[in-house]
Amino acid sequence: MESGDGRGAEVNWAAIRQDFPALATLARGKPLAYLDNAATSQKPAAVIERMRRYWVEENANVHRGVHYRSQLATAAYEGTRVKVQRFLNANSVNEIVFTKGCTEAINLVAHGLAAKGIIRSGSSVLVSTLEHHSNIVPWQLVAERVGAHVLPIPVSDAGELDLDAYRAMFQSAEVAVVAVGHVSNALGTINPVKEIARVAQEQGALVVVDGAQAGPHIAIDVQDLGADFYTLSCHKMYAPTGVGVLYGKLALLNSLPPYQGGGDMIRTVSFDGSTFADSPARFEAGTPNIAGVVGLGETIDYLTCLAGGPVDSRESLVEAMAAVAKREDELYNRTRAEIADIPGINVYGDVPHKASVLSFTTDWAHPHDIGTVLDSHGVAVRTGHHCCQPLMTRYAIAATVRASLSFYNDEADISAFGKAMHVAREMFK
Repeated sequence: MESGDGRGAEVNWAAIRQDFPALATLARGKPLAYLDNAATSQKPAAVIERMRRYWVEENANVHRGVHYRSQLATAAYEGTRVKVQRFLNANSVNEIVFTKGCTEAINLVAHGLAAKGIIRSGSSVLVSTLEHHSNIVPWQLVAERVGAHVLPIPVSDAGELDLDAYRAMFQSAEVAVVAVGHVSNALGTINPVKEIARVAQEQGALVVVDGAQAGPHIAIDVQDLGADFYTLSCHKMYAPTGVGVLYGKLALLNSLPPYQGGGDMIRTVSFDGSTFADSPARFEAGTPNIAGVVGLGETIDYLTCLAGGPVDSRESLVEAMAAVAKREDELYNRTRAEIADIPGINVYGDVPHKASVLSFTTDWAHPHDIGTVLDSHGVAVRTGHHCCQPLMTRYAIAATVRASLSFYNDEADISAFGKAMHVAREMFK
């Protein structure tokens, strides 16, 4: 993972907050304190306006027309692919596939690897206990179909993967794939993906990284990480919903069979058979979410310039994400301090290397009850198992309260959260 020089102090975060119209609205008659960013993020005005401009000035199908608007739409769509290549530091634009989200991207890879026989009878897929269901269930589906096994990588009491146990798993199983999240959506733990990938690839296994929660928080360098496949869930990183990214090493992508058939993914079609395009077209059958992809491109521009650097610079992006990480670390520490004096709070995943996710239970109320009280004060958090039931089982709990922060949150949001938590404590004690 790259690091910039951390110009966080030079960013006017109060001004940045004004870029997000939703943050000026009310919830239950109170100023909105939006602390559910791990579920989805709010969108900057520039992205909203860019999508409006697409619908008005450029709306047409891509890759299919010689007319003016189709050329505009295609240029905007493919322009985003170039921006994503830079965002991930991929080798080629052809390694960037647009999907509906991480879920579809992981399913695409899982089914493709099973169809190729890489995941086969008797082989194993190692999946971390921290994973979201979208990085568990797809592997279970293909494993059941071909007679493979899905084995959990243990997690410590603190919320970190047990790397010694992980290394030992290669001695007792024929490991075909290791699937791991870069950042845990339930705890915020940042996993040591580079080391995980090194160990796996030394043993001949492929590595699939769920980057849904990494995209909003840290600079990602897929070449440095060494992952064979990497996914993004773009609505969590200030882009529209319904857009995701699959990165894959080009030779691997071109070796996989198509996931869906239809228009735009073929070379030739006849009733004797069809031949297929190379990546990325091979995996982008049908009319895509063009407006969403265009919005993603504007989002990457916005993030790249956050610390004042040029829009087309990888170095500018790395510097901006360093500023984001510094800002969010400060916000997390303040949020943690807001509830430090409330008795009976149990924090999960309080580890050194983590994103701005505060996940906790209390001894005096169910998470859903706490979430309801917070909502009545305009504070939006997530309560539940966070689509991580195996992780909840590991800790013998049913649910947590999760406050997940973004760089656009401020001290007023944190104060509202703290005050509402003290009210909840008084109500339920």
